[in-house]
Amino acid sequence: MDWKAIYDSRKCTAKEAVNKIHSGDTVVLAHAVAEPPLLVEAMVANKEAYKNVTVSHMVTLGKGEYSLPENKEHFTFRGWFTSATTRKSLEQGHGQFVPVFFHEIPGMIRKGIFKVDVFMVMVSPPDENGFCSVGVSSDYTMQAMKSAKIVLAEVNDQVPVVYGDTFVHVNQIDAFVESSHPLPEIGVPKIGEVETAIGKNCASLVEDGSTLQLGIGAIPDAVLSQLKDKKHLGIHSEMISDGVVDLYEAGVVDCSQKSIDNGKMTVTFLMGTKRLYDFCNKNPMVEMKPVDYVNHPSIVAQSSKLVCINACLEVDFMGQVVSDAIGIRQFSGVGGQVDFVRGAAMSLDGMAKAIIAMPSTASMKDGSKVSKIVPYIAHGAAVTTSRHDVDYIVTEYGIAQMKGKSLQERARALIEIAHPDFREELGKEFEKRFHVEF
Repeated sequence: MDWKAIYDSRKCTAKEAVNKIHSGDTVVLAHAVAEPPLLVEAMVANKEAYKNVTVSHMVTLGKGEYSLPENKEHFTFRGWFTSATTRKSLEQGHGQFVPVFFHEIPGMIRKGIFKVDVFMVMVSPPDENGFCSVGVSSDYTMQAMKSAKIVLAEVNDQVPVVYGDTFVHVNQIDAFVESSHPLPEIGVPKIGEVETAIGKNCASLVEDGSTLQLGIGAIPDAVLSQLKDKKHLGIHSEMISDGVVDLYEAGVVDCSQKSIDNGKMTVTFLMGTKRLYDFCNKNPMVEMKPVDYVNHPSIVAQSSKLVCINACLEVDFMGQVVSDAIGIRQFSGVGGQVDFVRGAAMSLDGMAKAIIAMPSTASMKDGSKVSKIVPYIAHGAAVTTSRHDVDYIVTEYGIAQMKGKSLQERARALIEIAHPDFREELGKEFEKRFHVEF
């Protein structure tokens, strides 16, 4: 059958599409920007037709209304990550969190550990050969589409066509809901004095020809802003943001010295502004691949002069890094942090650097500040990056290298880059802990 005939025969409204969901199903949503808002809204609006539908995904930029307490008889949020709109369901007891490394998710889907009855995704309109592009999210999307019993797609003409492992033929999709609306954007963050200082410290660890992995936010953007004097940088990152576009346009990022995927920016999803999405649209320089390739430690290890930069919530004297929980409260998820930290540790050229970057303090609701370098992690918190994996810790006050150091040496190095207001108190805790003078 001609692909156009297939497409036309499967076009429907969002309300009609979500009738393919049944009680007891597990519905998986595409990641972050690729989440299809019309389909999700229609599913929630149709809630009286469902009982015990499980909804799973990584980051959501949507409303997360399926996770509200008034919907708990119809939906259970079972997340591989928690976001602002879903984390309260965990605290209220009707949502669930599943710890998992990002690179493992496609394999968990293939094995049936993560069930996918229905997968919902946003895609570009089909091209002349009948192929749609998932555009902004290859990560677990490609495997979920292969494994799902039913695939529902919102066809948005503003989704970019990004090259790599992003294409799916219309015959693999069961329902098409056409739309046209801007993609969710993550605004360019404000970079202050603290972020600038952290950026300068991180940038001092980046050599010409390095391959970079960065996240999103003020600190990654601050790092990128300090790299304009570097040459021949490459990108192998689970995601990129607008700051990478600046470096590409300045001639700093050319990927010419990458040891794998030479000449390409290798990513697994996009999250930024329209400028980023437009930059990646049909750009041969950008290649998107599934997360079990991009984030797999054995692949990461092949990257030349790798520098990976990630953030955290707190670090204790031993170098234990907490990035996804505040005490017993699940705040986010591990994402790709450990994937890249361990990949860096396995580096084939032995030149990789894994950086955990953070401001030295955090602000509390009452306006007070607390140190993010602590003697002990908060009660109930979970270690994200272990003391055996941690490499560099960076704050606005300097760089503390952890590998090869004893516990006492680590604690001293961390106190030296803590905020000056807390160093005396941390020094006293050091003496209690190690029974030696600070």
